[in-house]
Amino acid sequence: MSGNKLQYKKMPLEELVVLSQQNDFKALEELIKREQKNVFAAFSYLCKGQENVADLTQEALLRVAKNIQSLKNPKLFKSWLNQIVTNLFYDELRKTQKKADTISLDEETEDTPPIKLQLLDKKCKPSEKCISSELEKIIKNAILSLPEQFRVAIILREFQGLSYEEIAEATHSSIGTVKSRIARARNKLQEDLKAYI
Repeated sequence: MSGNKLQYKKMPLEELVVLSQQNDFKALEELIKREQKNVFAAFSYLCKGQENVADLTQEALLRVAKNIQSLKNPKLFKSWLNQIVTNLFYDELRKTQKKADTISLDEETEDTPPIKLQLLDKKCKPSEKCISSELEKIIKNAILSLPEQFRVAIILREFQGLSYEEIAEATHSSIGTVKSRIARARNKLQEDLKAYI
């Protein structure tokens, strides 16, 4: 097999994962390159302290590189990666969060478990006039001002397109709780964005 770069670019994700597990450095490099935008986007919508986004992204990708061998089923790479992202997010939250910031708008106070997360890269094409980038900033700030369970639920629903059932499973909550969190998050966002949208 030639070490031809193009060959790696065309490879399905699963194949890259398998080769990475066999210490193929070029495959691992391509895997990291392919995932870094998603990881960065996920952190930038989850984290209030935007200065940590690059560090957290780097840490997540480092963990992928260091622990890829421990992944039993290459088909589950995405959810394994999302778990790394979410665990890092919650670690960061525990470090920085003051008690005053944890006011929950719903009854549940269970420890929030790992969540499968993968955001789309929402950058506009160079051909489009990027009027949207200012609006995107406003929307991002509105999302970041939501309480953390609401933020996670709305991101999984609106960006990731997960069903209520999948979000309930990922967040270890009931479907009712998920629906309620998403409804409240939407109401709050509509309220905050009324002037712009």
